[in-house]
Amino acid sequence: MEYAIRRFRDEDAQALASIMGAAISYIGTHAYTQQQVDAWFARHHTPERYLERAAAGHVIFVATDPDDSPVAYTLLEADGHLDHLYCHPDHTRRGIAEKLLERSEQEARAIGCTRLYTEASDLARPAFERSGYTATHRREFEIAHGDHMVPIHNWAMEKQLA
Repeated sequence: MEYAIRRFRDEDAQALASIMGAAISYIGTHAYTQQQVDAWFARHHTPERYLERAAAGHVIFVATDPDDSPVAYTLLEADGHLDHLYCHPDHTRRGIAEKLLERSEQEARAIGCTRLYTEASDLARPAFERSGYTATHRREFEIAHGDHMVPIHNWAMEKQLA
């Protein structure tokens, strides 16, 4: 299947929220406990949040299938922070993440960023590494969920562009 990469459109907001939710709930269990996945999922974006992020100047690249339906995306902030990389479970392991990361890197260079940085899950870390990112350290933290705190981790990663 051929995938295209394009910029976010307002009508993509619901699909991106669904992609994020599906990725967390279905793929997340391959590396995290159900309790961790539930806490992570409870924090996922609403469609309105994507509209807010785009309006604030964050750049969202969307990978689409041949019908122009969103299947994956990245969200890049102006300082080089790659805040999101999510792929729908039906479209993983097809090189989409690397294509999105490449397009995000092109944009970061165009706006004058000298480095990209992110916080990658255990599941996303290999895609970032294949794209030239280096893990700087494991981040241990907690997410409030219900009446308790859930310990979880991810990886601080970066890629120098200069």
